[in-house]
Amino acid sequence: MEPVPMTARTQRGRTRSAAARSPRLESLVVLNSLPDPVLVVDGNGEIRFVNLEGQEFFDLSANAMEGMPLPDLLPPDSPVMGLIEQVRRGSRRVSQDAVIIDTPRIGPHHVTVQVATMGDPADHVVLTIHERSLARKIDHSLTHRHAARSVTAMAAMLAHEVKNPLSGIRGAAQLLEENASDQDRMLTRLICDEADRIVALVNRMEVFSDERPLERAAVNIHTVLEHVRKVAQSGFARKIRFVERYDPSLPPVYGNRDQLVQVFLNLVKNAAEAAPETGGEITLTTSYQHGVRMALPGGDVRRHLPLLVTVQDNGDGIPEDLQSNLFDPFVTSKVNGTGLGLALVAKLIGDHGGTIEFDSQPRRTVFKVSLPMYDDSKFDDPKISEDAKTSEDRAIFDAGPQTRGGRGNR
Repeated sequence: MEPVPMTARTQRGRTRSAAARSPRLESLVVLNSLPDPVLVVDGNGEIRFVNLEGQEFFDLSANAMEGMPLPDLLPPDSPVMGLIEQVRRGSRRVSQDAVIIDTPRIGPHHVTVQVATMGDPADHVVLTIHERSLARKIDHSLTHRHAARSVTAMAAMLAHEVKNPLSGIRGAAQLLEENASDQDRMLTRLICDEADRIVALVNRMEVFSDERPLERAAVNIHTVLEHVRKVAQSGFARKIRFVERYDPSLPPVYGNRDQLVQVFLNLVKNAAEAAPETGGEITLTTSYQHGVRMALPGGDVRRHLPLLVTVQDNGDGIPEDLQSNLFDPFVTSKVNGTGLGLALVAKLIGDHGGTIEFDSQPRRTVFKVSLPMYDDSKFDDPKISEDAKTSEDRAIFDAGPQTRGGRGNR
């Protein structure tokens, strides 16, 4: 008997049978893995679902948003309302570029909006917001890395080519000072002071040329942030109100505690300086990003960066002319700033294998740091840092989800 040839219909039937036997994908997991905000709105105009990215975009939890009328979230004259009406009148899918979503909570955002019918239930629509493409985010992150590397090369050159001549200049000025008149001694003292100032600047840059392997361990990011907050509120952020929104189930970061303290201390200090003198507020948030992986230059390995830490302030925002080069050395809007703080942050985050990006609008500037988590199954000698063993850590994780405010004026 000759074999019966397999028709296209038979092949499709076998494919469907194989798909039916495979594990069913959880739709919520897929939606929460998307890099864009997604909302489902029912026929009464109420929000029935919002994914994790949507919660972060609107700065509201799912509990607060689900069941909320959409006009309570967006202005009634928002172009989004018109797009939804088009879909309800018969269009299957519509989209519009350059839409401005502006709410008192998040400020203005320039986005692309897509609205499509859901099908089941028939009166539900799916609203997708594209704030910025993932490719552009990655490009920004890699640009920050290149900026940090340029500082590394500059630091190595300055340490060799500048500090040595300066020591000779300062020594010569000190010799002249011994036999100088009072008026001339003022000039020699000026030479010494300026030489010391330049040496101090070069010393600050030498950290960029440190190529030693990073000593890393399991670090509880919440104790790092608590330490940073306490330091800030005892000094430069004494009048700032802090709000902490922590995910207590977050696994440890695979990093260096001292360097992570330096990173977030710099970010919080910048946020405190940007916040208004009256009503200044800084929000610290931690969360877990499902499915965030990035292939970095120089290899095919995709790095998992699930831990997200954000530092948000309610200041005036970063000037547009600085945003494209914000992580470059000597770029600053401060009168007496050196422009090295964010360059150092970019280097330290890069050393951890992480990424940093920002989004700046009036009343809402957010720095987002993505970091790798500690996985003891990948290490022969698991090493837990001491800060992960303290009673303060246990108190943070036992307390459950936190949203604390009003701690700036204790």
